[in-house]
Amino acid sequence: MPAERAAGLAPVTRFLRTETGKGWLTISPPLIYAMLLLIGPIIVIVANSFWSQDYLTIDRTFTLENYRAALTEPIYRDLLMRSLFVSVTVAFVTVILAYPVAWFVSFHGGRYKGLWLFIITVPFWSGYLLRILSWKVILGYKGVLNETLLYLGVIAEPLSSLIYNVNAVVITLAHSWAAFAILPLFVSLEKLDRSLLEAAADLGDGPVRRFLRITLPLTMPGIIAALMIVMIPTVGDYVTPKLVGGKDGVMIANAIQVQFGKASNWPLGAALAVSTMVIVSMVAGAIVLLLAGLKRLLK
Repeated sequence: MPAERAAGLAPVTRFLRTETGKGWLTISPPLIYAMLLLIGPIIVIVANSFWSQDYLTIDRTFTLENYRAALTEPIYRDLLMRSLFVSVTVAFVTVILAYPVAWFVSFHGGRYKGLWLFIITVPFWSGYLLRILSWKVILGYKGVLNETLLYLGVIAEPLSSLIYNVNAVVITLAHSWAAFAILPLFVSLEKLDRSLLEAAADLGDGPVRRFLRITLPLTMPGIIAALMIVMIPTVGDYVTPKLVGGKDGVMIANAIQVQFGKASNWPLGAALAVSTMVIVSMVAGAIVLLLAGLKRLLK
């Protein structure tokens, strides 16, 4: 038996002596720790979603009632649709605005690329709440933007439509996540082979054609990464809608927060969270497939 056991462990021992094996052995403790921190809460949330709330106690009898409410109740369905609309809009707006910045730093930053990236990220060293409140001051009824427009004579009275709606949420979130979109786009542009652009220019392609046929397809992985980095977290943001969204900017995360907080209905909150996670994953997958198809068309 000892000989057979030693023979069975021999391949494992040989693998651990290789560079790959040593690498896996090195990252195993933090990897296991990270997986426990990620998977553990998800298991708890999924389990709670199949239970029910009986006043102050949890009834652990299996039920799908929470998912029925999460997917069929008009209020939750509307909040989920609004959240998807806001998150997708924020993702595309942020990437569209971030791409020129990343392109400028990559192509014209020269030896000061590091300095440009430093300047871009400095505003994001401030607290997340501080940035949201700053936009509240800018977009408020008597905020900076309204006062400026009044001073210039563009408007006769302050605009009330600048804040406490979906538009205010989109603007605030787009600014809050701008740096997270710029960095993957910059990395993707840095990996772009400049000789391909030079060859296309020699063959008579103009700037627009070079961008559509070379730059855009080859930097599509960075675009997809930036979209996912921005879109997925914004669905779960409940602070921004609460501070600048008003009743017209409430999102599904606010409903989840209420269920886990004031309502003390963890099972329904868990079902809302799981449903949102699954639907957002499906939407993200559809966007990735759509952009991958666009990449093939551009080629």
